Amino acid sequence: MYTIQEVSRKTGLSSHTLRYYEKEGLISGVERSQGGIRQYGDEDLEALGLICCLKNTGMPLREIARFVQLTQEGEHTLRERVSMLREHRENVIARMAEMQQHLDKVTWKLNFFSAKLQAYESREAEQGSLTR
Repeated sequence: MYTIQEVSRKTGLSSHTLRYYEKEGLISGVERSQGGIRQYGDEDLEALGLICCLKNTGMPLREIARFVQLTQEGEHTLRERVSMLREHRENVIARMAEMQQHLDKVTWKLNFFSAKLQAYESREAEQGSLTR
């Protein structure tokens, strides 16, 4: 079992975010000690890993909450969960392709301006050696 501080260190999520995720139903069934301290298990860490993955790849929290809800409802929701993940994957692939285009343009501009800078510095060095 892990405390909220340990889970925060392991996941990089703040304790505030962990409480919010619990309140919103993204993680449920977090056990409590007799003193009311949250005690997370390995299954909670695994669930948080998936939540972070989906969130970091652009899935809105309301869709993540829906996915979690479907998971809790059982196997009869597998078709819908697979459909959600398939659609999300396609969205991620499309965004990656778009980002690759942007990266290609930035790389081209970097090479263009680097060549201009090198030519400029060569001229400056040449002029400097001529004035000495």
